Amino acid sequence: MDVTVAENGRLHWRDWDVPCRLGRSGIRTTKREGDGATPAGIFPLRRVLFRADRVAHPKTGLPVQPIALSDGWCDDPNDPAYNRPVTLPFSGGHEILWRTDGLYDVIVVLGHNDKPVVPGLGSAVFLHVADPAGAPTAGCVALPLSPLLALLADCTPASRLIIRPGASA
Repeated sequence: MDVTVAENGRLHWRDWDVPCRLGRSGIRTTKREGDGATPAGIFPLRRVLFRADRVAHPKTGLPVQPIALSDGWCDDPNDPAYNRPVTLPFSGGHEILWRTDGLYDVIVVLGHNDKPVVPGLGSAVFLHVADPAGAPTAGCVALPLSPLLALLADCTPASRLIIRPGASA
C-alpha cells in the first residue's frame, strides 16, 4: 500500500484523506540536517515505536517495539551512530524518544537516509503524532493520533510513504 503526502499538507491512503503536518521549511528534494524540511521521495516504513505507558500496542503489519526511557536517536552528522537509534545517556547530538509532549507516543521509522547512512543528509525523519496546536515538524510528517493508528492498521512491510513536492492531494 502506498501512502501519499502532498505539499498542501494532505496525506492520502485508500479512501482516507487527512490533514498532516510537515516540516517548517516545506518539502525539499535536497534534505540537509537541521534544515526543517520534509524530504521528498519514496520511503519504506521500517518499524513502529510506541509509548506503552500511554498508547496500546498498535495494530499493524509492521514490526512494533515499545519505547524505553533510555531510547534516543543520533542526529549528530559527525558521530558514527548518525541517523541510528542510541541508548541514553549519549554524548553525541541526539533526540530523546521518551518525550513528555506526546508527539512521539507513536513513531513510524521511515527508510530515509539509512541504506547507506550519509552524514548530513538528515536524521530522525519519522511519521509521528501531530502537535495539537498545529505547529509544523522539524522535518517529519505528523498526523493526529487517531488517523495515525488507523493508517498503521492498514500497513504491511511493503507499505511506502511517498512525499511529493509541489503536489496537492
